[in-house]
Amino acid sequence: MAEPNLVVRDDEPAVSREAAARLTAALGQAIRDRGEAHLALTGGSSAVSLYREMRNPQWVRAIDWRRVHLWWGDERLVPVDHPDSNIGLAYDILLELPALTGESGSGGEGVDVTSGDLPALPYVAENVHPYEVDEAFSESEPAQLVAQRYAEQLERYLPAVGDLPGFDVILLGVGPDGHILSIFPGSKALESDELVVAVPAPQHVEPHRERVSINPRLLQVAGTVIVMVSGAAKAEMMAHVLGAEHDPAQWPAQLALLPQTTWILDKGAAAEVPR
Repeated sequence: MAEPNLVVRDDEPAVSREAAARLTAALGQAIRDRGEAHLALTGGSSAVSLYREMRNPQWVRAIDWRRVHLWWGDERLVPVDHPDSNIGLAYDILLELPALTGESGSGGEGVDVTSGDLPALPYVAENVHPYEVDEAFSESEPAQLVAQRYAEQLERYLPAVGDLPGFDVILLGVGPDGHILSIFPGSKALESDELVVAVPAPQHVEPHRERVSINPRLLQVAGTVIVMVSGAAKAEMMAHVLGAEHDPAQWPAQLALLPQTTWILDKGAAAEVPR
């Protein structure tokens, strides 16, 4: 088990600034090396704070975002416009998608986003790869279909690292039960060889919705993994995750204990972590 690379900052906004600096540096290096980069986005409260930080012109201008492919680590089986959608969260805050549809409260239009004049990430539509959730609702096993299609996309677009597709950066949060992505304690997905897994709706944490998630094996071949955790409510859990006992079946977040992972915690979340 790798010794965690732990960075502690004052509060959640400071965690987001640190994450923004590290992810843009990693993506910039990938662009210099290969001409493009692949980023797996996350969800939850840490994503909200990070996406708002990323709208700062400093990060919008830090790299050529038109060379970045945007992916999602996991998603709930809900429509994109549903409040529980990780995809919708990024569309609304990070990409200012309402501007592209003429619904932006900021007065922006699609041309403002794509030109970089609006404080959202300029991007190429073909480089945004959401889970195709909306298209699968009419199928008998929508989660399995979405997972299969996403796996095909990963194999098509991502560079191979050994026999797995390799992201340049994967962003993660940690759930109150120690889960990452949608890989919960005791999940059968921990034993799966599939690149993308269908996950039954969890009953012990909200939202109680069926999900799809990249296999945590992909963390092992990622160039950079960034884990963001904020708040004293997660202090006890983070003490377990970053503690001496190693049991990923109980604390799946420990699957991210890798040399290429940086754990960015605020003082509240880090309060009980042994050092």
